[in-house]
Amino acid sequence: MRQERTVQATIFEVFARHEIGCALQAISQWLDGQRRRLVSLAAGDLRRQGVRETGRRGLPTETVLRCALLKQQRQLSYEELAFHLEDSASFRAFARLPLRWSPKKSVLHHTISALRPQTWEAVNQALLVSAQQEKLESGATVRIDSTVSATLMHPPSDSTLLWDAVRVMTRLLRRAGRLPEAPRCGGAIVGVWPKKRARAIDYSRGKAKKRVLYRELIAAVQATRAELQTVAEGLPETVGMAAERWRAGVNHYLPLIARIIAQSERRVLKSLPSRKRGARRCRPARSWSACSSHTPISSSRGVVPCSTDTSSTSSPARAA
Repeated sequence: MRQERTVQATIFEVFARHEIGCALQAISQWLDGQRRRLVSLAAGDLRRQGVRETGRRGLPTETVLRCALLKQQRQLSYEELAFHLEDSASFRAFARLPLRWSPKKSVLHHTISALRPQTWEAVNQALLVSAQQEKLESGATVRIDSTVSATLMHPPSDSTLLWDAVRVMTRLLRRAGRLPEAPRCGGAIVGVWPKKRARAIDYSRGKAKKRVLYRELIAAVQATRAELQTVAEGLPETVGMAAERWRAGVNHYLPLIARIIAQSERRVLKSLPSRKRGARRCRPARSWSACSSHTPISSSRGVVPCSTDTSSTSSPARAA
């Protein structure tokens, strides 16, 4: 059985005089004015099908909603939220917890995660309308920062970019083999040999050894690119939509791969300095390589797209 709110509030709800306590008290007063609509929406999310309104008492719906807002506003994990609800009198007063109740992190996770996105949107809309009425915020422009999350992105070294180029071109050649009327591949670089060269570059020591390995890896990329160009030129113009999509992919990746090869030859084989002494530092491309299938890295502003723009001001790829 779950009540929508605690009818008989405790007289011991005291907020601290600290800035955080004053802010929580102000938010609590605003929630009291929006209680009827928001609590009813949260109650609908927590009400499961086929569960009778009897049995052991659960967290009141208002408490669940306030705990969810507390977690988001203070950027807490469920374990941290459970600790603060048990330790802090201000947090307990804000959450309207029943007397001597201290919910565990599993209970908080189970109940808070049941709130639907529509409920969160209703909370945001109510907050925006209230801010407009009090002339605090017009809501014409909204800026939202996304949550930072770990992603599978390797550092953009020259060796890994070259291996990504071979891997993508090999995949395109394999797809070309399944196209009708496509010419046969002559001797494409297929296998783990280029990957072994890229791995050897990471663990080798000395510029001389690295140059030898880089020459072999660049030769593999150039041979695979030549084979891919031959297949693309030999493919008839009218062979269906699958071939058109394949040709569009080839036209997209070939210029990027050519820039990766040129960058590797300039940085490693020719050993040209990145900038002249006394001149303003100009950082070249951050070639995350659009050839790579790794997930783009996330930031506090959102997802950073892959880019090979030479006008980028981000740090260049390292020659590893």
